[in-house]
Amino acid sequence: MIAAQELQADYHFPQEADTQLSSDTDLEDLEARNAKAGKGKAVKKGKKGPGEKGKGTAGKVGGQGRVNGHHQENGMENLSLFEVVRLGKSATQSVVDDWIESYKNDRDVALLELINFFIQCSGCKGAVSSEMFRHMQNSEIIRKMTEEFDEDSGDYPLTMAGPQWKKFKSSFCEFIGVLVRQCQYSIIYDEYMMDTVISLLTGLSDSQVRAFRHTSTLAAMKLMTALVNVALNLSINMDNTQRQYEAERNKSIGKRANERLELLLQKRKDLQENQDEIENMMNAIFKGVFVHRYRDAIAEIRAICIEEIGVWMKMYSDAFLNDSYLKYVGWTMHDKQGEVRLKCLTALQGLYYNRELNTRLELFTSRFKDRIVSMTLDKEYDVAVQAIKLLTLVLHSSEEVLTAEDCESVYHLVYSAHRPVAVAAGEFLYKKLFSHRGSEEDGMPRRGRQSLNANLIKTTVFFFLESELHEHGAYLVDSMWDCASDLLKDWESMISLLLDEPFPGEEALTDRQETALIEIMLCAIRQACECHPPVGRGTGKRVLTAKEKKTQLDDRTRITEMFAVALPLLLAKYSVDAEKVTNLLQLPQYFDLEIYTTGRLEKHLDALLRQIREVVEKHTEMEVLEACSMTYHALCNEEFTIFNRVDIARSQLLDEQVDKFNRLLEDFLQEGEEPDEDDAYQVLSTLKRITAFHNAHDLSQWDLFTCNYKLLNAGLQNGDMPQQIVIHALQCTHYIILWHLAKVSEGSSKKYYNDYGDIIKETMSKTRQIDKIQCAKTLILSLQQLFNEMLSELGCVFDRSSASFCGIKELARRFSLTFGLDQLKTREAIAMLHKDGIEFAFKEPSPQGEGNPPLNLAFLDILSEFSSKLLRQDKKTVHMYLERFMTFQMALQREDCWLPLISYRNSLQAGADDDTMSVISGISSRGSTRSKKSKTPAASAKRKLPDGVSDAGVWLNREQGAQTPVMMPSPHLTSTVLRETKKLRPDEGYMGVYAMSNEPQQHTPMVTWMLAQRQQAEARQQQERASMHYAKMRSHMQHAIRRGTGLMEDDEEPIVEDVMMSSEERLEDLNEGMDFDTMDIDLPPSKNRRERSELKPDYFDPASIMDDSVKSGYRW
Repeated sequence: MIAAQELQADYHFPQEADTQLSSDTDLEDLEARNAKAGKGKAVKKGKKGPGEKGKGTAGKVGGQGRVNGHHQENGMENLSLFEVVRLGKSATQSVVDDWIESYKNDRDVALLELINFFIQCSGCKGAVSSEMFRHMQNSEIIRKMTEEFDEDSGDYPLTMAGPQWKKFKSSFCEFIGVLVRQCQYSIIYDEYMMDTVISLLTGLSDSQVRAFRHTSTLAAMKLMTALVNVALNLSINMDNTQRQYEAERNKSIGKRANERLELLLQKRKDLQENQDEIENMMNAIFKGVFVHRYRDAIAEIRAICIEEIGVWMKMYSDAFLNDSYLKYVGWTMHDKQGEVRLKCLTALQGLYYNRELNTRLELFTSRFKDRIVSMTLDKEYDVAVQAIKLLTLVLHSSEEVLTAEDCESVYHLVYSAHRPVAVAAGEFLYKKLFSHRGSEEDGMPRRGRQSLNANLIKTTVFFFLESELHEHGAYLVDSMWDCASDLLKDWESMISLLLDEPFPGEEALTDRQETALIEIMLCAIRQACECHPPVGRGTGKRVLTAKEKKTQLDDRTRITEMFAVALPLLLAKYSVDAEKVTNLLQLPQYFDLEIYTTGRLEKHLDALLRQIREVVEKHTEMEVLEACSMTYHALCNEEFTIFNRVDIARSQLLDEQVDKFNRLLEDFLQEGEEPDEDDAYQVLSTLKRITAFHNAHDLSQWDLFTCNYKLLNAGLQNGDMPQQIVIHALQCTHYIILWHLAKVSEGSSKKYYNDYGDIIKETMSKTRQIDKIQCAKTLILSLQQLFNEMLSELGCVFDRSSASFCGIKELARRFSLTFGLDQLKTREAIAMLHKDGIEFAFKEPSPQGEGNPPLNLAFLDILSEFSSKLLRQDKKTVHMYLERFMTFQMALQREDCWLPLISYRNSLQAGADDDTMSVISGISSRGSTRSKKSKTPAASAKRKLPDGVSDAGVWLNREQGAQTPVMMPSPHLTSTVLRETKKLRPDEGYMGVYAMSNEPQQHTPMVTWMLAQRQQAEARQQQERASMHYAKMRSHMQHAIRRGTGLMEDDEEPIVEDVMMSSEERLEDLNEGMDFDTMDIDLPPSKNRRERSELKPDYFDPASIMDDSVKSGYRW
């Protein structure tokens, strides 16, 4: 076994090997390579003199697609291996083939590039030079790279977000796998390339820097996986060679080919040597990297190790599937991080899935089974789901492993509110209870009482009753739906179990079991028709696929055809059982009522209506009566031809009940006679039936209000009315009032919209077509008038939650919707609307004096309803215009009276930073910064302005801005035109200009106003920021000087942390010694001590710490 071969304590890999690369190509197959065994061995063992190494090869073209050791992309530029892998646009195999050609020409140059590839993939900006490669040890190189690591950010390629890094990890791993695969026939045995790479990765994996440790561990584990695959292929070839040798040797002497025997012996010897070398490499990686990093402090690193060891055990089980390796997975199942525990379970699933490996897992299963069972209750739902799935595989491989107690701990999870956990538990339950068939069951019918499904349905009922969670039948059905839908949809067998008499020797269902079966049947029908989990599981309804919709329609058709016939019979049999009848009466709401007509099932409909009538007359329980009411409501659908038939039956039933109620009430309220209990019971029973139907049906034609009024009035006068009668009389009166209000509301709304709605809509549409600007000004003016009327009624201090204010705000929302979705068409109108609204809000000062909000400030809350219609860049412009009316004190206010201003500012700032069309100011530092990042040096130079654009800045006063501008055409380009910076007088400013298309366009006054507001505000904000920035830093520096101990006093604690877990966090099952000698650097953004110690004395000069943008903004 590989594990038995211990790594020597003084084992180290040579930095430079003197062996010469085999002349055989790395791409030739194994047979061809062994055919040249003599040549290959001679070359492999040959040595170069010290002066010959790499001689005459540096700088030459390494191979096709490479120039000076770099990959050439499209013949235009040279890319490093890191850049090629990062971009992911080149085929990995072609990149690796190019590198192999380069390695054959000059292995030092190629290997140096590979080393720098791993360094760059770690996020290090430094590079290993050829001088460093020749004269420095790996530890010295790593120390040097650590010092040159970019400390401005803790991110590195494996952790960076964004589309360009999305596929980096997969490309990185693929490159390593392809590299080993393409080198597996010669290069990996040259005692140079693999030794150097493994030595480098082992050193990096023990680095203090997390980025180095994470990246190198991933690389080492993927390298190990690739080597395991090579070892597996070698093992297979050795077995094949051995069989060929045995077959040849067993031939008779006359037929035996001695030359072939010698070739086979030599081939087996070569394969054995290669196998030994590969095992040495794998042992080096396992002992040098895995054993230390599987218990790293970083969960991601631990997860990588466990994931890969699972791959090794599954891929090469003969070498790795033993307790020496399984123990690491078992120990790590106690990890504190869910993602690591999850990797353990997924690794084990791949092993238990293969039944041939079960015998090798027996000891591990007995040792860690209890831990796996306990993980079904893991706090991380993903871990719990995978633990249940693993137990399902264990159950599938051997039933004797799990005890009844183990199984019961999983059974109850079918009632979990978390659906993935419940579904996994449902699959476990189905495998345990339902998936076993004996030979005698093969000949059983598919449907009916004697079918196999009938027995399984009984088992489901027994489990449901034994679980003692009867109110969660819908949860049980949903848990088993994915794996046992065929069983749960066998409604024919369910009906047979309920209606048919048991066969001789068959035990009939008890009353309790029949009730449970009806509930499960109802839940299955609901699941089939609604196609979504019950309440409490899932986020709501989802969009069904075409296949799911077809299945839904087919199931609904089957349900209707089957239960249209069976439901009357079921109701007749169980008519006196309230619980059973309540569930059965819910079935018609899932029927396709058209089938009653197309299937000629009208006689069964009549039978159903008769049974419902009998149920109403027999029962007084509100649950049963309400179920009957809802059934009539479902059947009384005017879209179907059965409506008249059902409506007549409903009317007849209600006529009888109302007449009976009036007759009983008259006798009940007779003066001078005290009603007995029997009369009270009759009145109460009839009143219950009427109340239950009035909930879902409009019974206004029977004038029930008069009867209930008499009943309640008599109770008030006499005071001896039974409590239940009063309750149901009040409830019935409540329904009477609700139905009346619904009619009045519906009639009023319908009359208003019929008489005026179309006229108003058409008027607004025509107005908008004639002039969008004037239409917007009209809308804002109407809102202002309503606001003024509200102030005159409620006063200047009013509640913004009042009906009047909310009504105006709702009207503003409706006005906003009339502008449609095309923001470019309404851009100018919306901007003018905001401008007028802002001016109105600040028009009148507060009547309460200075320091209080303006009189109309609350109008900004109404105006915010239109903020969503502004383009992103226009939001910024409007926000700048708003700040013209604000004082510095206003911006600091947080009282409730200032909330309209705060909410309006927030509505303008939402999404305003990521402008899609830039209008750059000549003096804005933010604009300048954006230009530097997005433009080439040529583009950032001064350009000539287009014809027709004046150099003078244009500012509009508020009177000019009120003019009606022309509709602005949407800009065709998003580029900008820059101007030279110029000092502004208080009354001057500069205006950014849109770059025009070939056809000259003229700015409208509205656009000019918007651009001008942006320029002036940005200039003002720039000066304020510079002043505040300087004042803040000056305060901080004075504080530091007063302390007298310099800046280092806050940094007494070390900036490194222990990579290994603390003694309290160690896994309980770890029984090996651990070394806690590795430190972790998370690369904080602040300067480290080494850099701070080199600061010059003039650091406290304010001018030396201000960046260029602040210096330019602050006038010294």
